[in-house]
Amino acid sequence: MSYIFMTFAFFVTLLAGGVAGYFARYLWMEKKRREFESDAKNLLADAKKEAETIKKEAILQAKDNVLQMKLEFERESKDSRKEFQNLEKRILQKEENLDRKSESLDRKESALSKREKQMAQQERDFLGREKELDAILKEERAKLENISGMSAQEAKEMLLESMQNEARHDAALLIKKIETEAREIGDRKAKDIISLAVQRYSGDYVAEKTVSVVNLPNEEMKGRIIGREGRNIRAIEASTGVDLIIDDTPEAVILSGFNPVRREVARISLERLISDGRIHPARIEEIVEKVTAEIDTSIREAGEQAAFDVGVHGINPELIKLIGKLKFRTSYAQNVLQHSREVAFLCGIMAAELGLNEKQARRAGLLHDIGKAVDHEMEGPHAAIGADLARRYGESQAIVHAIAAHHEDIPAEDVVATLVQAADALSGARPGARKELLETYVRRLEDLEKIAGSFNGISKAYAIQAGREIRITVESGLVADADVVLLSRDIAKKIESELTYPGQIKVTVIRETRAVDYAK
Repeated sequence: MSYIFMTFAFFVTLLAGGVAGYFARYLWMEKKRREFESDAKNLLADAKKEAETIKKEAILQAKDNVLQMKLEFERESKDSRKEFQNLEKRILQKEENLDRKSESLDRKESALSKREKQMAQQERDFLGREKELDAILKEERAKLENISGMSAQEAKEMLLESMQNEARHDAALLIKKIETEAREIGDRKAKDIISLAVQRYSGDYVAEKTVSVVNLPNEEMKGRIIGREGRNIRAIEASTGVDLIIDDTPEAVILSGFNPVRREVARISLERLISDGRIHPARIEEIVEKVTAEIDTSIREAGEQAAFDVGVHGINPELIKLIGKLKFRTSYAQNVLQHSREVAFLCGIMAAELGLNEKQARRAGLLHDIGKAVDHEMEGPHAAIGADLARRYGESQAIVHAIAAHHEDIPAEDVVATLVQAADALSGARPGARKELLETYVRRLEDLEKIAGSFNGISKAYAIQAGREIRITVESGLVADADVVLLSRDIAKKIESELTYPGQIKVTVIRETRAVDYAK
């Protein structure tokens, strides 16, 4: 019984605990529900407030945008109205201008119509007057024919003849004027051409004729020639009167000067200094003095030898020195002393054939170029300088005149002067007497072949006959027969425009077709 009671009490207790737990859970859940409802109400209220705020901001932004668009539209409308107003004003102005132009054109048209009527009336008046003048001219012509006794045709022929004679006279005067002007222009252009030629060739002449080259054993010798602070080179230049050029040319020194005697003294002195090895100012002056004395002796001996070879005696010692100086003078690559000897021999031969004084002719021939010995020191043509020197040193008037006239600066007055002119021309024109330098000659031949080879279709080009002719072979497949003539003409024109040469150059273009086969 007590067990049952205890069991019942346990179930009652358990049931009471479950009910109590259920009510506690219910109360807790109710509390949470009220909290959730409170939070939900708060969130909903906040969301409503935020939505209102966003709505108000959106409305304000929309109002601002509408306001901006309205202002922009009003501004654009205002600009458009202003532009339309300007266009309207311009159109109105153009219309006014057109109206004024139209009125002006109307006035001009009316004026032109009036003028046309006036011109028509004047034309009718002129036609009437012309008829009257024709009648008057016929009457006057008939009267003139009766008075002069000539018909109109005869008077016309006489008038034409007089006009022809007058025109012929005017033409003769015009021709004479043109010839005079042409002669003056030709003389001026000739001088221009000569001066241009002098300018073009002066550089080559100076480079070839006014410098000497001294070879050095090694490059260190250049420094010894220059010396400390340049004292050696200054001493050489001061003693010889010649400029020393020490540049990048390997193992060589260039001596530059217009005086050939001084240049020769400098060359020999420098060679001796190099071989001796002692190069200092005192030694330089000593060597230059010795070499100068030797050169003076050599010059005098060369002059005496030339006079002896020619058979001329009694020449002033100063003239003998000048003759010897010609040994160091060249003209057109021809040694002037040798040229003077040739002229003297030729003058003697021609004088003997004519039965004249041979010694006088040889004397004039030997002295004819004596002015070239000092023409770099004195102004004027060498013929006038030589005549003045010969007169100063006691030569006869015939010799002086022959020297002065050998280039026809003055007319020849005797036979000796004419013989000197002829002998001078013979010696200078002798083949090989006045030859161009080998380098220049070879360069001209190379340029000639290069110009010919620059055209299309050229297979080979050869410069022959010392550059007086160039023969060109063309490829028959590239150049036709009809093109050969034009090709030769084009090559000749290009040679004329790009090369400088004496005389003329013959251009020969050869085209051939070869067929080769083999018999087996």
